[in-house]
Amino acid sequence: MEARLELDVLIYPNEVRVATPEDLREWELETASQLSIPTVRLFVALYPYNPAAMSPNHETAAEELPFVPGQIIKVYGDKDVDGFYHGESGGLSGYVPSNMVAEIPVDDEYLKHLLMQQGFIPVDNTGMSLTPELSEVAIIPDNVVVRRMVALFDYDPWESSPNMDSEAELGFRSGDIIYVLGDMDQDGFYYGDLHGRRGLVPSNFLQLLPWN
Repeated sequence: MEARLELDVLIYPNEVRVATPEDLREWELETASQLSIPTVRLFVALYPYNPAAMSPNHETAAEELPFVPGQIIKVYGDKDVDGFYHGESGGLSGYVPSNMVAEIPVDDEYLKHLLMQQGFIPVDNTGMSLTPELSEVAIIPDNVVVRRMVALFDYDPWESSPNMDSEAELGFRSGDIIYVLGDMDQDGFYYGDLHGRRGLVPSNFLQLLPWN
């Protein structure tokens, strides 16, 4: 029986030639770069969720992810037609109801890594919800843009502030929801409102949260 030699060939408009090992390596790298890698998005749980008791899909409740308020969930892709994401948290994976969580739009990969390592944004001791109503904030002029942000780290102006007038700044704890009023100033600070207390807040300690 004759042995058959299989060769990879490259076909160009003006020539056909045998592919070299370098050609094959370049092709493999190009193919690998085109593979779609799922983008990891971070969400925070707004409410407790026990699928066994709360799931609208009793037959598939075992495939859903349980969580508690403040728990950080890694989500892959978009929600499905039933309004569920597919996520992972605490070593478990499963479906996550989109109406029980809010996305934390973290662009900085280092901050994303820190949040995933932390795994949790604590709820403050006052028992306030992670999503206080806007009515809890003092009256704001109509021409001021308001953004809702979550504190990623603790901040004590007296210990951490780079400014001499640290008394004008607002102290807060990781997980606090701060309403930011207007744009960031030239020093990288916002003017924020936390449960009626107002002051300057460092922008690099915060991440934007959606209103829904």
